[in-house]
Amino acid sequence: MNKVQTFRMSKHDLKARPIFHHQAEAIKAHLTIVFTALVIARQLQTTTGISIKRLIRTLRPLRQVTIQIAGQTITAQPHITPDTTTIIEKILGH
Repeated sequence: MNKVQTFRMSKHDLKARPIFHHQAEAIKAHLTIVFTALVIARQLQTTTGISIKRLIRTLRPLRQVTIQIAGQTITAQPHITPDTTTIIEKILGH
């Protein structure tokens, strides 16, 4: 997959939308964030051998939430699937 394909696929898979900036610093900051995200996505694809679309679909549910109700703290842990475990192991190099 070449760099242009990576950009197009990642932009679509990340559901990126156009953002309009008027100040040079805002434009530079936005471009830095976008290209950093693309580099990270490309590295994750290379490391795991899995498309960014599948990575996002598999890892997106991994969220932990802590709720405080009536003085009690409740923490909901994410469900770790075998696919998630495999991806994490590949990223960590295990």
